[in-house]
Amino acid sequence: MKAHSKRTKNIVVLDADPAILDYIYDILSDRFKVKLIADPSELERCLNSSPAPDLLLMDWNIVEGENDENALGLLARTHAHKPLLPIIMLACSADLKEVLTATQMGAVDVVLKPFRKSDIDTAVEQCLVKTGLQSVECDVDEIPLNEDTSFVRSCKRMREIESQCTLVARADIPVLVLGESGTGKEVAAMLIHKLSARSQRPFLKVNCAAMPADLLESELFGYEQGAFTGAVKSKPGKFEICNSGTILLDEIGEMPAVLQAKLLQVLQDGSFSRLGSRTTVKVDVRVIAATNIDIKAAIAQKSFREDLYYRLNGFTLKMPPLRERIEEIPILARHFMAKVAAKYECDPLPISPVLMQALSSYSWPGNLRELENTVKRYLVLANEQAIIDELSPWHQAGADSSATDPADGETSLKHLVKNLKGRAEAAAIAQQLELAGWNRKLAASELKISYKALLYKIKQYNLSPPPRKPQVTVEKASSFERVQSA
Repeated sequence: MKAHSKRTKNIVVLDADPAILDYIYDILSDRFKVKLIADPSELERCLNSSPAPDLLLMDWNIVEGENDENALGLLARTHAHKPLLPIIMLACSADLKEVLTATQMGAVDVVLKPFRKSDIDTAVEQCLVKTGLQSVECDVDEIPLNEDTSFVRSCKRMREIESQCTLVARADIPVLVLGESGTGKEVAAMLIHKLSARSQRPFLKVNCAAMPADLLESELFGYEQGAFTGAVKSKPGKFEICNSGTILLDEIGEMPAVLQAKLLQVLQDGSFSRLGSRTTVKVDVRVIAATNIDIKAAIAQKSFREDLYYRLNGFTLKMPPLRERIEEIPILARHFMAKVAAKYECDPLPISPVLMQALSSYSWPGNLRELENTVKRYLVLANEQAIIDELSPWHQAGADSSATDPADGETSLKHLVKNLKGRAEAAAIAQQLELAGWNRKLAASELKISYKALLYKIKQYNLSPPPRKPQVTVEKASSFERVQSA
């Protein structure tokens, strides 16, 4: 792959607009060998030429003159002919359904016109990296979002999340982000905003579980002077402040029912009224909602409106827990160490193989947030053994004895809770493995975790199949029956 990466990449650009062809040529020709074509009938000849193209950029609105074949038909035919050739579509406009259709038919990305040089550069570079045609020079790939936050990814699962964020960012629809606490739902929302056309406008976050219904309503929609006691002057809400931008409604599953109806109206027509006002305010705000609850269960329990769910669910993004991407733990640990050390203006501490093994063996119920806090404690304490002891398997006998130590009540309670949780989890996994006859893939499916996560849990809890019982021969059984009858 290294030898391949040194060869100049060949890029074919198909677009009917000569100005677009010239613009893309100016952007790419200093790094790549670029072939420009305006007629779809020339595409097959270019694809079969030598050297073979490494990437194709194709206009979404191109039409094959002979048979009036549209771009999606041409895309499908090209992908069938050259299944390994990455294709980027250039579109004037595209809704999410069309984008997803294009990706299913073989496109790896969609760039919207009018595009900037950075749009083409980013799309081409990411495409070549994803398809293995260009090497990545560093272990940690990250997209800075603000001074304190970056989207870090390295494993295949998180690169898929990045691709989904990139695609949905260009389709201006609501997004529902699901995942456990600490998995990075807010970071994904920030990434979608940064990649969208609203990136230069405000991004605001509101925690729907952090305040009562009345206060949350005034926070979101604002109020007029005299609307309630203490309202000495009018105040705009977050939706007005965030006009033309993106608002993240975190913990949306905790939003009171009375506000769910008002939010539904905003999603439908972009209008609402301040508290104490008779006039209507119109806004253009993209809504991203996040929650760690089971939304469908909440709908069944009538605690969450079904019509609001369908409005929010323009696209669903599921953030995987850290235990399902343990291969990223070394990269994330080093990233957090560098980040925290820079914040505290001190030198980062080394992470030894022993400590890294402890980090990689822990289940991380608090996910990325817990990992970052653990790295922060290590940097502050500068005591590697203390962190290793903290992360040690609490299901072992040593944890039992420490849990009953009366000299340290707080630590005792923490170890006791962890011990009980670990035993319950181990028992549930062992039971499911027994039911599945120790078919690990079947057990993982029933437990709704990845196969890799199940293997990790089996190793963590030292689980193993029960020994096989010896087969009883027919002769011995017959003898036993004769003794019993006697």
